[in-house]
Amino acid sequence: MSMDLSADLSALLAALLLAALLAVGLTAAALRRTRRTAAAHTLSLRQELERLRRSSAELERTSYTDALTGVWNYRYLQLSLDREIARSARQPRPDGQDRLALLLLEIEGFDEIRREHGHQRGGAVLRDLAQRLAMEVREADVFGRYGGEEFLILLPDTDAAGAEHVAERLRWTVRRHPLALPSVPVLPVPDAGAASAVGGSAEEGAAAPVNGLSAAIGISVLPRDGGHAALLLRAADRALAAARTPAAPAAPAVSTAPPAPAATPVDTAADQPQGHVKVLETSTSQPVYALLAQGCDLTAKEREEA
Repeated sequence: MSMDLSADLSALLAALLLAALLAVGLTAAALRRTRRTAAAHTLSLRQELERLRRSSAELERTSYTDALTGVWNYRYLQLSLDREIARSARQPRPDGQDRLALLLLEIEGFDEIRREHGHQRGGAVLRDLAQRLAMEVREADVFGRYGGEEFLILLPDTDAAGAEHVAERLRWTVRRHPLALPSVPVLPVPDAGAASAVGGSAEEGAAAPVNGLSAAIGISVLPRDGGHAALLLRAADRALAAARTPAAPAAPAVSTAPPAPAATPVDTAADQPQGHVKVLETSTSQPVYALLAQGCDLTAKEREEA
């Protein structure tokens, strides 16, 4: 009787142990499935968060990028200008030392391009030129579209002399950049030998625009022209207005001799003050762009007339 009871107890204990082991196994399997599900969910959340971060960065960049030219827009320029002014104020420097330079650049000559090729092609040319100009500044500089054909360039840690050097390089790029237009030939820059043969110079030939475009640039520097954004922009805008306006001719001396016939105006970019480029004109009534579209080498024509 006692042996039967012991056998029954052993069988019961074995059944209970087996049930417990089975429950433990089921619980462990459930935990593993939960962990795998949680890991997959976490990975999915991380991927979604990364996608949202990229989308946010793209939206932020889009909100700061000019839709036509692809460079920074007016909003980003304002934020960058305030940031650079604040950064310059935190850095101790000798009194009167230039800390920041602004270049306000205006490109002239797009009216003829739009008139002949339409606004869409003119916009494509403006975008191509803006991208080329953006490559002419440092990575730390800020190049953006201020409005229309005006661009603003922020040059941190740059004095007036450095700003003038950058302005000359940008003006040269505007004059010499080949336009993506089928009717505008790219005129080669005359070498020194060819220039000397006709009595000119290589610098005079290189100064003449070959694409019908020219640039005027106004320069302002911090702190000489102001201590905050509004004053610096106003000073740069005034300098640009002065660059657009040709200097008034001096009053002629009193003379009874008959006036001399008017000479053909030429490009006097080398004689202009900093921040000013005079648009090349011709003795005909046709604009420069129309002559270039016909394949006319204005540089050689002026040397022959001289």
